[in-house]
Amino acid sequence: EEFHRDAKPATELGRDVALPQPTVHRWLNLLETSYQVVRLPAFSRNRTKRLIKTSKMYWADTGLALHLAGITEPTGAHFENLILGDLLAWRDATIGVKRPEICHWRTASGEEVDFVVDTGSGLLPIEIKATKRPRVTDARHLQSFRAEYGRQARTGLLIHAGETLEWLAPGILAAPWR
Repeated sequence: EEFHRDAKPATELGRDVALPQPTVHRWLNLLETSYQVVRLPAFSRNRTKRLIKTSKMYWADTGLALHLAGITEPTGAHFENLILGDLLAWRDATIGVKRPEICHWRTASGEEVDFVVDTGSGLLPIEIKATKRPRVTDARHLQSFRAEYGRQARTGLLIHAGETLEWLAPGILAAPWR
C-alpha cells in the first residue's frame, strides 16, 4: 500500500468509505490538526504547462509506518516521507521575514517533482530516490522543472540513499540523505 497519496476531495473519499462528506472532512482535519497527517499543497505558479493542483497527503509518523510494515530501512514512499519530515522541521525553525513554502509539482503529462521549496527569492526543486546509485534519468523531472521556471529555479537537488555527492547533470546535484 502506498505510504502517501494524492488527497482526494472529501466527497470522493466519502463515497469510497461510505461516509458523508462532512464526516470525512472533519476526520481529515482532525488527523491534520493532531499531526497524524500532513497535506502538502501543489505548487501552482502556472506558466506554460497544465498543472495538477491536488494536494498530496503524507502520514506524519514514518517510524510507526516502518514498524507496522516490519522493515527497518526506509524505501520508496517511506524515504520520501522521512525527507519531508526534515524539510518541515527546517521550515518551522526558519526565522526571517517570510517562512519558506514546501509544495509538490506535477503536470498533467505526469512530470513530478517531490518537493518545491519556495523561499520567495527562488525555487528549490527536490527529488527523492531510494536508490544508492542515482542516474541522470532519475533527474529528468528536475530538469523539466528548471527549464519551465528558468532563473527562478535554483540548482535541482536529487536526494538519494547512497553515499556519493556528485553533479548528475548541469544544475542537478545528487546528495546523500545522511
